[in-house]
Amino acid sequence: MSLLPDVMSLTGTPFFVTTIVVAALAVLVPLLMWHRVGGPVVVRGAVRLFMVVVAQATAVLVVFVAVNNANGLYDTWGDLLGTDSHVAAAPNLGADGTGGRRIAQEPRVKQAFAPAGDPDMGPGVQVTRLTGRVSGAEGEVYVWLPPQYDDPAYRNKDFPVAELLPGHPGSARDWFTNLDVAEQLRPLMADGEVKPFILVAPRTALLAGGQDTGCANVPGVVNADTWLSVDVRKMVTDTFRAVTGADGWAVAGISAGAHCAAKLAVEHPDRYRAGVALSGYNDPAAEPDSITAGDPVLRRTSDPLWLLTHAGRAPRTSLYLTGQPGDGYEDGLALHAAAKPPTEVWVRKTGGGHLNVVWKPLVPRVFRWLSGQVGGVRAAAPRDAGRSRAGAGADPGTGVRSAPTEKPAEKPAERHAEK
Repeated sequence: MSLLPDVMSLTGTPFFVTTIVVAALAVLVPLLMWHRVGGPVVVRGAVRLFMVVVAQATAVLVVFVAVNNANGLYDTWGDLLGTDSHVAAAPNLGADGTGGRRIAQEPRVKQAFAPAGDPDMGPGVQVTRLTGRVSGAEGEVYVWLPPQYDDPAYRNKDFPVAELLPGHPGSARDWFTNLDVAEQLRPLMADGEVKPFILVAPRTALLAGGQDTGCANVPGVVNADTWLSVDVRKMVTDTFRAVTGADGWAVAGISAGAHCAAKLAVEHPDRYRAGVALSGYNDPAAEPDSITAGDPVLRRTSDPLWLLTHAGRAPRTSLYLTGQPGDGYEDGLALHAAAKPPTEVWVRKTGGGHLNVVWKPLVPRVFRWLSGQVGGVRAAAPRDAGRSRAGAGADPGTGVRSAPTEKPAEKPAERHAEK
């Protein structure tokens, strides 16, 4: 196997260092050779112009690599150049995305995992390469297990799961590298402030050409919905001690991933009990690269608001939506206004832009909220009894609580809007 993908990967330190060295040389060479260039005036001018252009190009390259590494836009050269497709087949799987299969009775999908080997992701992150048996898609899936997972006291416990989705363009590593989700949650889980979630981050960039799937199923193109909500989900429950029912599952996303999280939670209450959308949107056309934006039917049926208002029965799911005016806030309010029991919707106004630095501080709040929405094992009480804890349905720091989720049909769910 070639060492090139590892040693000179787009996001690797060796490549970044190489670009810096080349950029430095591209500046140094003109300084040393400027007055030594010989030949006719035209030749001297052309050579000097070439040296300036090279110096400028290498400087731009360094900036691009730094920005890409900081924001997790493209994982591989194939992602950047739009040459990689992660779709082997895209059969028509019907309305529920299963193709008529009874997923629980399908053969087990138990994957072997290896350490991710990326220090920027923090310790404990594992990775596997999954081939979706139902969707026809394939790609890497990162998993982080909570501190309690290997504790003998929890050997017979099933753990809740949070599926984490990046924006577009974006990397499956984003929640770990840019939002520090594992490092932020580890102490909160250890102290019992947050439930011990298994964190799952699958690849969402499945199409060549830089197209966004919109987390939709499009026969003949991609089955992104089924990849996330069926294939990845089954692999996790078959490989780890994870809750199998919807009560133990949540999906969270940023930007385009936030759109996906809201869509999946509303569309599949049988698979997810809660969805978190940080700076998302309802209309797929908000992302010009989305394959669902150009088709009127796909655009409509991929809109969480349309799904919510046209559901035959209000879905038993909870949504936590954040955004600033003009960037997700109004879309959240629209979902809030449309929600009917047992659907629950929280909307929180934020500010500061469409940036990781805005979303990162929200991680503890989001997972405290999620801890009140999903089932599964709860960690032991905090060692420091004086520390605040998130009760069922609580949104710490806001004074807002949800209605009980155990029997939503008996008590109408509340809808909450925050400022």
